[in-house]
Amino acid sequence: MWDLTTHEQIGEPLTGHTSYVYSVATAVLDGRPVAVTGGHDDTVRVWDLTTRQQIGEPLTVADSGAPVEPYEEGVRAVATAVVDGHLVAVTGGHDETVRVWDPTTGKQIGEPLTGHDGWVLSVVTTTIEGRPCIVSGGEDWTLRVWDLATGEQVGEPVNGHTDKVRAMATAVLDGRPHVIAGSQDGMVRVWDLTSGGQVGEPLTGHTGEVDAVATAVLDGRPVAVTGSSDRTVRVWDLTTGRQICRHLAGQDGWVCAVATAVVDGRHVAVTGSHDETLQVWDLTTYELIGEPPTGNENGVRAVATAVLDGRPVAITSSFAHVRVWDLTTREQIGEPLTGHAGDVNAVATAVVDGRPVAVTGDDDGTVRVWDLTTGDQVGPELVFPLGVCAVAVVPDGRLVVGFGWEVAVLARR
Repeated sequence: MWDLTTHEQIGEPLTGHTSYVYSVATAVLDGRPVAVTGGHDDTVRVWDLTTRQQIGEPLTVADSGAPVEPYEEGVRAVATAVVDGHLVAVTGGHDETVRVWDPTTGKQIGEPLTGHDGWVLSVVTTTIEGRPCIVSGGEDWTLRVWDLATGEQVGEPVNGHTDKVRAMATAVLDGRPHVIAGSQDGMVRVWDLTSGGQVGEPLTGHTGEVDAVATAVLDGRPVAVTGSSDRTVRVWDLTTGRQICRHLAGQDGWVCAVATAVVDGRHVAVTGSHDETLQVWDLTTYELIGEPPTGNENGVRAVATAVLDGRPVAITSSFAHVRVWDLTTREQIGEPLTGHAGDVNAVATAVVDGRPVAVTGDDDGTVRVWDLTTGDQVGPELVFPLGVCAVAVVPDGRLVVGFGWEVAVLARR
């Protein structure tokens, strides 16, 4: 459990599962906030989030009284719902079934829901035309809708995915329930649960399997947030079907450095890469602005921005060199600032005694301060026992340096 305000962990971890925990859902049980978790150990556990204690015994197929084989490799998905005023937990697993549980008694409700031809990897709950329902997605590429009260499948399986349905979330669009499903094929699809039809074209952009989906309302717009094995998180406007704040693609190497600035009244991001280019991106349209300046031999390792003589500039570092670039014209200003003997890993900017300065640190353990107006080094270099990875300047003029495994704060001199 994590406090989202302080970003601190709350108490000790909740332990009891004996293998991977695949899924988590939250609910209110008898007035208490609880978490319901499913794991590779074939169990579903209910936790009191106030006392941090497990409630009752784990829910297992063996304890349900149902004449079925235990889950082969665990509970892959968990969701919760309220039916006739009572909380229920819904699970999906490797045994190709969906099961409904009473968390109060620890007993399974009714028979397992069967129909999937493969593992059930995701489950969500919703209300369709006044009926509480389950939506399940599986290894068989289908979505299935189940009436929670009767346990009957509603309509035909929903087909359209071209690989396993790994993650789902629900949303209400135009007053109708929808499910947003992410697949191993890298696509996100939106389905109208009333008609059973797909809404628009698939949401494309991920280059790996989509393993996580959540929904929210952002600035009054319903959005989906998706996470993928391609290491990106993407936000989608569910009204327009377009991605919000798309991945910025255009550099051919690792993006090692990012800074922001205002150029010609536009908020921009400035990125540096191993491909030796400096890219400027419009943060309103997410488009690349102009041609990227080149000349950073051995790649751009760090970027900072500043205002020099009223012009926005970027300061970049690479092997032994620091360069200053006019962000309006994309031209280099003057000659490179030389003095470092190793890779310059860190750059920061500040205003000291009314002068714009850059502070740079290299893997030889030296930190240098540069007057950006004259291009001259200010004072002697500072020497540290290990390579410098990060530098920052505190508003009161103190310098913060990260070297090796340590951080030092230096008073202004």
